[in-house]
Amino acid sequence: MMPRRQYLSGDLGGPIRNLLLLALFVFQSGGADPRIGSWTLVSAQSSIDPANRLSITHVQNGTHVVMSGETHLDFTANTNGKQAPAPGNLGFNQIELHRISKKEAEVREKKDGALVATVREKLSNDGAVLTSTTTSAGHTPQITVWTRTGAVKDPKDPFAGDWTQDMSKTRMQQGASLKIEADGGGGVRFSGDYSYTARFDGKPYDVKNSRNDTVALALADAHTVDATFQRDNQITQKDRWQVSADGQQLTLSSTATLETGQHVTEKLVFKKR
Repeated sequence: MMPRRQYLSGDLGGPIRNLLLLALFVFQSGGADPRIGSWTLVSAQSSIDPANRLSITHVQNGTHVVMSGETHLDFTANTNGKQAPAPGNLGFNQIELHRISKKEAEVREKKDGALVATVREKLSNDGAVLTSTTTSAGHTPQITVWTRTGAVKDPKDPFAGDWTQDMSKTRMQQGASLKIEADGGGGVRFSGDYSYTARFDGKPYDVKNSRNDTVALALADAHTVDATFQRDNQITQKDRWQVSADGQQLTLSSTATLETGQHVTEKLVFKKR
């Protein structure tokens, strides 16, 4: 069999060969991003290994809360709603717990007396699902869904128990949306939970509001974009974005390693708005 290089240069002839090389050059030098547009999340399949965990324990005159995984929290809140110290936690050093009803509670996180975040906790009717809604100034409310995975429900505190975060429900209920637009210089501006402006040249570009430092983009084909993220010069995340033939659906397949060593896999489907 004739080697592929000879086949291209011999049988196809000069003009056809030059046309193919020109098309290849144009494609590699950066065509239009097929993702351009505004998108809304319609389905999510997400997992994190090991999972984020939440432990709530009833103690005398209070509740002890420990969160492990992607975020670490450890504090004891008074059941009487009075402010209590919460040293060693990122972003706050004081805590208030207010019981609204048997199945609802509000946690106020404070930093030196100033409110920094409010967490509204709500139990499902069967006590098997705990939904946390966190609000803070200047940020979109974040919803986290936990499922009960251990410990018998305590009649003194129905919130008490061991909980595991349900990543797929968490992402679904956040109503995630994103916008991608041409930047006028051969690249794109990406706006979502994080943001960046980058070209399709394989070079690293800064990422804002992300645990990652940089992103590098490549066009795999006319409908597919590959994004490689780095933190501290190490690859931490690889995303593949695929746009449907009609341009109305965008599918993200992602794998990542967090600073905690946890491994995250996601498959998110967006529809064009």
